[in-house]
Amino acid sequence: MPYIDGMELKLKDLRYLVAVADLKHFGRAAARCFVSQPTLSAQLKKLEQGLGVQLIERTPGRVALTPVGEQIVARARRILEAGDEVVSLAHNLRDPLAGKLRVALLPTIGPYLLPLVAPQVRRQLPRLELRLYEYQTAPLLEKLHGGEIDVGILALPVDLAGLAVRELYREPFMVALPDRHPLAARDSLRAADLKGEQLLLLEDGHCLRDQALEVCSRTGVREPQDFRATSLETLRQMVAAGAGITLLPELAGRGAYRNARGVALRPFARPAPTRQIGALWRRSSARLAAIEALCGLIINEVGGKAAA
Repeated sequence: MPYIDGMELKLKDLRYLVAVADLKHFGRAAARCFVSQPTLSAQLKKLEQGLGVQLIERTPGRVALTPVGEQIVARARRILEAGDEVVSLAHNLRDPLAGKLRVALLPTIGPYLLPLVAPQVRRQLPRLELRLYEYQTAPLLEKLHGGEIDVGILALPVDLAGLAVRELYREPFMVALPDRHPLAARDSLRAADLKGEQLLLLEDGHCLRDQALEVCSRTGVREPQDFRATSLETLRQMVAAGAGITLLPELAGRGAYRNARGVALRPFARPAPTRQIGALWRRSSARLAAIEALCGLIINEVGGKAAA
């Protein structure tokens, strides 16, 4: 690493700085970095002295980056990403299907995809250690670009600048209704059948919300203005209580919804509206072999079934 006025700039100090930038809290940043808070604070003070600039504003109850701190953190992320790539490349050359693989999924994908795929990963890729995270689309892409995760599994399309993509499966939507709803008597539904219904949706930031609105955009469904769910489980409970209907991805219908009390699931008549699920990773990633192996497992386990 380079020297600043005789002081060596260390990767660990940059990790401390990035942790404070992410968490806005010295204690939590220290816990993430597995050091004591006094150690982290002292090292960051030393870093500021060596650079000759203030990086962090320290006030009671508030931690914030200075403008120059923001600029240095952005560059520190790139340095740390490059360092991680060096380590990953070395591990990859020794055993490309071993070691840690950081995987992030949307909250509307993870709980329903992982139970299907995790047993296959343990069986077929026993040396691969999955580190799993859940984020909405925007923070997932930010962390992918920032090198904090290796691969993201999310709904397409998204901005692919600097990223590689592989389609995994196409997932039909289903309609979740109160079990005594008149439409529950039908074997399948058309979007037009939902005209006049109360459509319950997730809060802003979930791409599933936008997809459901797109499916129902020409049907005249009504969205309650005083309700936004934070999870599919919340939607399930509201549907069971008779508050309205919702649209679900098909894999979610195989999960808690399959035998959910008070809820009836009905497919759309063909051609059913679908969403496209894909994997994204940085083109520079050193974990390509592991990522492709994981993608292959998902396609083999889910791809044909979800699209059927």
